Amino acid sequence: MADGTGPGGDEDGRPGRLSRERVLAAALELVDRDGVSALTMRRLGAELGVEAMSLYRYAPGKTALLDGVVEALFLELEDRLAEAESAAVAASPEWRAELHRIARITYEVCLDHPQAASLVFTRFTEVPLARRAPAVLRDHERVLDVLWDAGVEETRSALVLRVFTAWVLGYVSVELRAMVDNPREPDPAFRLGLYRLPSEELPRLRAIAPALAERGGPEGLAAGLDALLDRFVERGL
Repeated sequence: MADGTGPGGDEDGRPGRLSRERVLAAALELVDRDGVSALTMRRLGAELGVEAMSLYRYAPGKTALLDGVVEALFLELEDRLAEAESAAVAASPEWRAELHRIARITYEVCLDHPQAASLVFTRFTEVPLARRAPAVLRDHERVLDVLWDAGVEETRSALVLRVFTAWVLGYVSVELRAMVDNPREPDPAFRLGLYRLPSEELPRLRAIAPALAERGGPEGLAAGLDALLDRFVERGL
């Protein structure tokens, strides 16, 4: 930090009072900088200027720490949604514009924290719904609120929530997929390692690999979401 204090220090450089929010913020920062594999109690304690044992009251183990990083990501999502004005999209119903706003800001948060975003995909497959962090559950509730206010009945809203979540997180995972074989290689073909793809067996994949390496951006996210909403909300099953 610019003033010389660490995430766990006060203005005098001495260890400050820990809180769950501070611990999770430091964990997210560590993952952003050095990757998920760098996240350990010992390493996080060093980042905060405290003994690793003092962190166990906030996260009782490595698994809880990983879930805490996901929680920090969704807390940031909440903050950004609160700061951003609701989208005003011409010729778009209010509920639809709000779902686009939630999807876009989720996309932005994940791309700002690509290492942590990878944990969302893995932890969602391992952590039961009722055991997820409150911030994660509020995200689900937020989408359901929009749908219920729009008059979508309960059974249909469950389907739309499933489709919405699958599209947004699936799109993000494709945007963040590893494509570059050699980052220091200026030639696009060698940078992507196209010579590793046998041209006779994978001619189509090899041909479009450069296009796949480009991100679709928020425009692709919005286009796909519109198609899904047209299918599952506007026209029904």
